[in-house]
Amino acid sequence: MLSYRMARKFACFLPHRRFSSIPEVPSLYSFLQPSLFALKRNPPDSQEPIKLPTSPPKSLTLEQVTTLQNALHKSLIASDTDEAWKSFKALINNSAFPSKSITNSLITHLSSHGDIYNFKRAFASVVYVIEKNPKVLEFETVQIMLNSMKCANVAAPAFALVKCMFKNRFFIPFSVWGNVLVEISRKNGNLVAFLRLFEENCKIAWDEKLEFMKPDLAACNAALEGCCHDLESVSNAESVVETMSLLGVRPDQSSFGFLAYLYALKGLEEKINELEALMGGFGFTNKKEFYCNLISGYVKSGNLASVESTILRSLKDENCKCGHFSVETYSEVVNGYVQKGNIKGLANLIIESQKTEPANILVDESLGYGIVSACVSIGLSDKAHSILDAMNALGGSVGLGVYVPILKAYCKENRIVEATELVMKISSSGLQLDVGSYDTLIEASMAGQDFRSAFSLFRDMREARISDLKGSYLTIMTGLMENHRPELMAAFLDEVVEDPRIEVSTHDWNSIIHAFCKARRLEDARRTFRRMIFLQFEPNDQTYLSLINGYVSVENYFSVLMLWNEVKRKLSSDGQKGVKFDHSLVDAFLYAMVKGGFFDAAMQVVEKSTEMKVFVDKWRYKQAFMETHKKLKVAKLRKRNLRKMEALTAFKNWAGLSA
Repeated sequence: MLSYRMARKFACFLPHRRFSSIPEVPSLYSFLQPSLFALKRNPPDSQEPIKLPTSPPKSLTLEQVTTLQNALHKSLIASDTDEAWKSFKALINNSAFPSKSITNSLITHLSSHGDIYNFKRAFASVVYVIEKNPKVLEFETVQIMLNSMKCANVAAPAFALVKCMFKNRFFIPFSVWGNVLVEISRKNGNLVAFLRLFEENCKIAWDEKLEFMKPDLAACNAALEGCCHDLESVSNAESVVETMSLLGVRPDQSSFGFLAYLYALKGLEEKINELEALMGGFGFTNKKEFYCNLISGYVKSGNLASVESTILRSLKDENCKCGHFSVETYSEVVNGYVQKGNIKGLANLIIESQKTEPANILVDESLGYGIVSACVSIGLSDKAHSILDAMNALGGSVGLGVYVPILKAYCKENRIVEATELVMKISSSGLQLDVGSYDTLIEASMAGQDFRSAFSLFRDMREARISDLKGSYLTIMTGLMENHRPELMAAFLDEVVEDPRIEVSTHDWNSIIHAFCKARRLEDARRTFRRMIFLQFEPNDQTYLSLINGYVSVENYFSVLMLWNEVKRKLSSDGQKGVKFDHSLVDAFLYAMVKGGFFDAAMQVVEKSTEMKVFVDKWRYKQAFMETHKKLKVAKLRKRNLRKMEALTAFKNWAGLSA
């Protein structure tokens, strides 16, 4: 731990003001009023009021006390809250206390319900125990109750409970309640309420020499934050610092940061200089948090000149390992300048920062990128664009990386016209878009169904000799397929098929053929199929499945027969190379052959499926025959076509239709 002398040095420049007063939190029992305690609704009128004994107590025999304690214990085990409460009241109304374990179990049980009425019961019980017999109350029970209050977000009783403990000198470790109260205060945006208890606790810890009540650094910083950000009070903040010094709590960078914010807000430059010197004495060299808080304070006070000088000073600080400020800081800076209508000031700030930043700085660590990205993130894309225009007008240098956030924002917002104009501006300035920017633009164009822009951008990518075209190619193909534009898919594929940077595969052709077939544009599907073969792409089973289903949908069974003859040659010459003769393909061919009355071909499919051990469900084709050829007679066929008659007979025998 830091020496006492150094701790005193932290506060030596501050006026000595111990334990200042803050307006009181609600009085001890005030929250019991329904309007203060209720979260959703007041308890029903039928519920009994929460009253603890005020009249002179009666005496109970030992046997009666034991009976009531047993009843209370059994009620708790059975989770019978109302009966447990009655037994507890009966005991304390007659000047008897349950055992320590039962008392704590009751309070824990009441706290666990999460409803307002039982919270009142729990609170009344705890207050009564603290006032009458605090020795039976365990610290863990208090902590459980406070945690339940935190979960239920009931702040007033939590603060009232701690006030009650102080009033009755029931001192428990700060760690039991302190951090819970900090969380409740933050949740309700009211660190000032915590500050009052913090000061009273510290006074007790100091006066009574109670080490276990000393707050930790996090609690001290919460109190300091309340002074600096909520109260905006220099005197209260310096009082907390003095308290930290008296208790030997070593400050950290956050402590200095809160004070930096307050002093910047108030324009106390001398104190800022003293504060910065003290940071060095404490060994804090990374001043990123310090500078961020200074900037925040200056922004809130409207002192943009100090904002600019602080930012530029931080960039020159060799000991400042800032890299780049947080998004919150950049957003505060942007809002501060925009509210004053000072876009030119932001442009000038970026230009000045470029004179200080290293030449090899990463784009996303530059001040310009941070400011532009902040504009975009808070919905001010047009302001970001205006900043870059102002930079160009001032003769500043705008790198590609600074344009990218605006470009992506336009794309995300489907503002394709603005995005296209920005691309033209980038190109005219001699900059070249990267693959990520092109991908984003093309994705936005496809999302807006602006296919012409997407094609134009893709041509630009090819002409710019960008090597990675795969992402944008897939985006265009997928978008066209989802929008049912197979004719554009075919035209696009034909245009790029010979580009070695694009890996066109059979799958791409299949997607187009499938889309044409689904739209019953069979002639276009056939034309694409021929083009595919001409360019030496090997059809596979998916290609044939799409075509078969397409032809069947328009009852063009003869074209399916032609496909079968082609597949049959493939299977005879090279086995299953390129074509997977599985159940799906067998089923498609066989169904089409039966429906079309090509029984010779149907039996060829059956023979091939038997040879390749593919299961065939005869029932489906028996049904297909009955639906289409129920009245077809073998005798009539014998006179006209002996071969067809033999094929029909063979099929009927195979399908079980001979009878």
